[in-house]
Amino acid sequence: MSLKSLKDRLADLHAERERTWDPAQLKINIDQQRTLVETADPSRWVKVGERLEPFTLPDVEGGALSLEALIQRGPAVLVFFRFAGCPACNIALPYYDEALAPDLRDLGATLVAVSPQVPERLGEIRARHGLSFKVASDTDNALGRRFGILYTADDASQAAQRAKGAFIGDTTGTGTWELPQPAVVVIDHERVVRFVDVSPDWLVRTEAEAVLAAVRDITLVPAE
Repeated sequence: MSLKSLKDRLADLHAERERTWDPAQLKINIDQQRTLVETADPSRWVKVGERLEPFTLPDVEGGALSLEALIQRGPAVLVFFRFAGCPACNIALPYYDEALAPDLRDLGATLVAVSPQVPERLGEIRARHGLSFKVASDTDNALGRRFGILYTADDASQAAQRAKGAFIGDTTGTGTWELPQPAVVVIDHERVVRFVDVSPDWLVRTEAEAVLAAVRDITLVPAE
């Protein structure tokens, strides 16, 4: 039986929201998505062919994940997501574990999910779904900023959160409204970006096959 696509899974989430959310709250959410799509500036995003400077991300299990270590045996696949409680992220990451992670392992690639949420709050999403891949924290959104994929919630979205006594900076532990747009970045053994897919709309995310095709195109470095 074929796996249900990520697009269809996220469409189910949106349909549930249409059934259950207050119409005014749903409109704020949809308007924010539309604004992000309309104002997206792809010229800011990390580019295919760009050679990256080294970086290190805190692993939610402790320790650190350096770029050099991630690409030692093959390509690195970074999946940027918003935070552990994000409903769409809780659909996307299990999908990647099911539809992407096994084939990436067979290809010698390393998959890491990346969020700005602080490690002590971020680890719950890995535990909740029993994810087989690493989850790492992008401290202060530093890597997301370098990749040009950050956004800040609009005034209406901020006001709606405040009215509920919420602030995304408290949830993430960053103290800011900044979050990464969903993105997948594939990096080869020479630290060169080989694939980029950024989605300003958080209900649109990269399907597994597109990532696998990109990884298959990379000549892997044999393990020493």
